[in-house]
Amino acid sequence: MTEDNVVYIGNKPVMNYVLAVVTQFNNGANEVTIKARGRAISRAVDVAEVTRNRFMADSKVKDIKIATEKMVSERGESNISIIEIVMAK
Repeated sequence: MTEDNVVYIGNKPVMNYVLAVVTQFNNGANEVTIKARGRAISRAVDVAEVTRNRFMADSKVKDIKIATEKMVSERGESNISIIEIVMAK
């Protein structure tokens, strides 16, 4: 899988990311990976569900990976959760 078929979730509205995922599929991608960290994880789940239930009934969640990443900031070290949702047509 190429890095082209990855949608990174940030603070934009859910529909912006749903459109990005649907566009990837319409451009011929067989798989699209939705990646998010921290507070954006719930938004990533929403994107996958809205895509699957409202826009692309033929798509399915193929794989979900979860991990923890150590982040170092001025306030010290903290753990940040990561999710990768792989959707396939």
